[in-house]
Amino acid sequence: QVQLVESGGGQVQPGGSLRLSCATSRFVLENYVIAWFRQAPGKEREGVSCIASTDDATDYADSVRDRFTISRDKAKNTVYLQMNGLKPEDTAVYYCAADEAWKGFSDRYDYWGQGTQVTVSS
Repeated sequence: QVQLVESGGGQVQPGGSLRLSCATSRFVLENYVIAWFRQAPGKEREGVSCIASTDDATDYADSVRDRFTISRDKAKNTVYLQMNGLKPEDTAVYYCAADEAWKGFSDRYDYWGQGTQVTVSS
C-alpha cells in the first residue's frame, strides 16, 4: 500500500535543477525520518539524502553533497529534495521513504513511495 507520494521528476539538461516533493495524507512527516533513495537501470538502490525527525539533521551521499539539499515544509507536510547541478549519472527513479527510527541509508524504512523518474540528458 502506497504511503508516500513523490512528484517533481522530469527530464532536464546537464547542469539543470529539479525539486522533488514527498508528501502524504496518512501521517505527520515531521515525526518521521525521511530519506531519498534512487535506483538507476541495472544498479542497486542507493541512499541519496536523509533528514532526522528530532533536530532536522541531514546527511548526503558523497556523490550529491553540495549539489542536493533536503528540507521540510512542516506546514505543507512535505519534504523536498532540491537538486542542482544535475549530471547524467543522476538519472534514476527517485523514491522517498519514512520511518520513526533513524535508518540512515539502510533501505529498511517502513514506508515508501512509488518513485518519480529523473532523467538528465542533452
